[in-house]
Amino acid sequence: MNFQKKLAADEFVLLAEMHTPKGVNISSLVNNARRIKGRVDGVVIPDMDNGIMRMSALAGSVLMQQEGLETIIHLYCRDRNRMALQGDALAANVLGTQNIIVAHSADMSQSDHSDAKPVYDLDEVQLIETLKSLQKGKDMSGFELDGNPDFSVGCTVAPFTGADAAAKELETAKKKIAAGAGFVITPSVFDIDSSAEFLTSASQLGVPVIATVFLIKSLAIAQYIANSEPEANISDDLIRRIRKSSDREQEGVRIAGETIAALKEKVQGVVVQTLGWEHKIPEILDAAGV
Repeated sequence: MNFQKKLAADEFVLLAEMHTPKGVNISSLVNNARRIKGRVDGVVIPDMDNGIMRMSALAGSVLMQQEGLETIIHLYCRDRNRMALQGDALAANVLGTQNIIVAHSADMSQSDHSDAKPVYDLDEVQLIETLKSLQKGKDMSGFELDGNPDFSVGCTVAPFTGADAAAKELETAKKKIAAGAGFVITPSVFDIDSSAEFLTSASQLGVPVIATVFLIKSLAIAQYIANSEPEANISDDLIRRIRKSSDREQEGVRIAGETIAALKEKVQGVVVQTLGWEHKIPEILDAAGV
């Protein structure tokens, strides 16, 4: 059963995020994909996520399909104008990718190309509307297509700080869903109890909710996120747990696995995010018991 069918059947979906290389050496990408084949329902391929220049998600999606994995690519409003976005969406469909996440774009100030000019020809709602128009056989200017694509379109909830910001993001998500988004990806969930209210509210959006589970690689990373992103709700108890562990890397793997297991009763799926440590995904899945 593929990703779309599992969502429609209200079954739990398990996704893994796989980053393309910054270059043309695809050995790690392919090897890591082979390790999770048959264990996940699909791979999410960001397209220059966090403003880091990498091989395009289109190339990554083809490579993953060659390994027998279903693919879900990101599209960002930051990097392309409306013509390029439509062209890439059509190309993705022809190349075998029918799942697209219209993703929140990270600020270019943190990019490795910080002098690049953001585009933002469309906003996320407009891009979702455009993808739905392509499915109906017309481009954004109203011209008919020679062959209609078929997409499953999702959206993301941007990171937020505080209850008011969370409510605002949920209202924005409702607009994306009204435009045609059929599932929602949440920001990273680190503490189930602290995230419970948000997840309950998100469950009322009327579409499947897929939570992000982020691998904490080190104590320093946990402390950095706790200090710079208080909305992530990394607790003092969690930091103490990592600090006391004799193997902090493995503790992060166990924490991610436990988070996946706990989320199975609260959302319809998870996407495992490791940011370059994709080789750890099988261990995380083992720790989650999936």
